[in-house]
Amino acid sequence: MSYKLLWEDKFEIDGAPNPKIWNMETGGHGFGNGEQQYYTNELKNIFVKDGILNIVAYHEPYENCNYTSGKITTENKVSIQKGRIEVIAKVPSGHGTWPAIWFLGNKFRKISWPECGEIDLMEHVGHNENVVHFSLHSKTNYFHINNQPTKVVKKENIVNEFHEYAMDWKEDEIIFYLDGIEQERFLKRKGAKSDEWPFNQDFYMIINLALGGTWGGAIDDSSFPITFQVKSVKVYKESK
Repeated sequence: MSYKLLWEDKFEIDGAPNPKIWNMETGGHGFGNGEQQYYTNELKNIFVKDGILNIVAYHEPYENCNYTSGKITTENKVSIQKGRIEVIAKVPSGHGTWPAIWFLGNKFRKISWPECGEIDLMEHVGHNENVVHFSLHSKTNYFHINNQPTKVVKKENIVNEFHEYAMDWKEDEIIFYLDGIEQERFLKRKGAKSDEWPFNQDFYMIINLALGGTWGGAIDDSSFPITFQVKSVKVYKESK
């Protein structure tokens, strides 16, 4: 399979993330997981410097929360459907951290989650330092009922070093890679309908640093400030 570069962001201009690609999402309502951060649009929480996107969390009161952090999305700006996605990122250490690179179906605002579909290119929780998770969620398979397709990968030095997280997204399978090595391929079941395989539609990308919650767990306040860094995002389409 060959691919052609569709778009990329190498974070070459200091300041706010490219507004043609990224939204800086705000809010602090727990996001269904009991998360404790408030996502702001302030440059101290989300900024580009020296070719790196930085998402920085602080232990500080803000609105109804005791922590601030950052979240960017391509919603209503750049849609993604099938192809290859490559993200080079460095996850932080520290208990209570929950950085992620993930995708939601564009219909999220209309039909909500998990019906819209979710693809987790990378999730990491600080209480399990050398582990990352690759997952898919749908109406019939998602984490609240604990039957989502998931691959748990152990690798030394996951935290505080850059790694490439990638996936080949095809009509009937999604293949995940870590540092160029295939980790898992999830196949569409024969006869599966959209409630089980909602991945043949447009999605948008999300990069965020959550804190605490049902999976992030207890937060180590001595770890702040905490920084999640991204060096590049590349999106390819199949080359015919």
